[in-house]
Amino acid sequence: MFQRILVPLDGSARAERVLPLATRLAQASGGSILLFRALSFPPELISYVAFEPIATAPLVKIERAKAKDYLDHLAQTSLPGDISVETEVVVGDVAPAILTAIDEHHSDLVVMSSHGYTGMKRWVMGSIAEKIARLSPVPVLMQRDEGPDLARDLTPEGILQALIPLDGSLRAEEAIVPAGQLVAALATPGRGQLHLLRIVVMPTNDLSGYSAREAILQAAKEYIHVTLKRIHAGQLASSLAGLGLSFTGSVTIDTDIAAAIARVAESGESASNGDIMEGTDTVRPSRLIAMATHGYGGLQLLTMGSVTGRTLLVTHLPLLIVRPPDMKGKTTAPRKQL
Repeated sequence: MFQRILVPLDGSARAERVLPLATRLAQASGGSILLFRALSFPPELISYVAFEPIATAPLVKIERAKAKDYLDHLAQTSLPGDISVETEVVVGDVAPAILTAIDEHHSDLVVMSSHGYTGMKRWVMGSIAEKIARLSPVPVLMQRDEGPDLARDLTPEGILQALIPLDGSLRAEEAIVPAGQLVAALATPGRGQLHLLRIVVMPTNDLSGYSAREAILQAAKEYIHVTLKRIHAGQLASSLAGLGLSFTGSVTIDTDIAAAIARVAESGESASNGDIMEGTDTVRPSRLIAMATHGYGGLQLLTMGSVTGRTLLVTHLPLLIVRPPDMKGKTTAPRKQL
């Protein structure tokens, strides 16, 4: 379970929308929350500081104090007293500062909004949020402005399902355990479910014939079947045993992987549209999507900037982004100090 949750904030109500979700996760695990804010000043001010530190230092000090008061106020008024909460304000480029904070505070999950404000700049995919999702050494749970609120919309009788797109690679399977831990923490006991989805891309100009296409589809079905068997046998994601989760899987055909992920996750799918596994003829809509940032190349590429990045753009669901262990390296940069 997630023990040290980092929540980057920028002073906007949009960014604060993730606080109930972070709170619920911390309460479920007995963990703590770090409310974090990085103050990024315009380049021209940074240059000016180097030449006129006496004139600009008071301004920086005032802004830091205001940011600290803001975080402390949130900790006292928006978070319950039964969880441990810390606050930190730093000065520097926002994305590198967040990545450094993950390392320094030994965070194991980042919960953040995909949109907010930093001065006159928006947090948008392709900017700060994209950098964190792509480079974070720990899972990042991205809450969409227009999407469902995982912390508030769940009912005790409702099933919380996370959809996990797989491409046949071990790297893509790395999303299974964090997704299971997240669902188990949020769902009513026995009401959490993970759905494994394999998307088969059939190019329209494929001349290999019917038998070859059937072979590709059959291989995808077999992969999902074997993966589910490995989970049930404790050979894969053994740490999820005892969490009361159920597992299902399906294979679907599409020409656009990101669009297919969003379609199946948001609307579900019937047997008439896809090949449903595990004795059910319907895939229920999911409440969130969990996927790794890297997988195989070619048509099944699952990399930030490709399928993962495009999925963030086309779905309104929360997205848990996991960076596989073998892709983790030095991702942080020194903070700019004023």
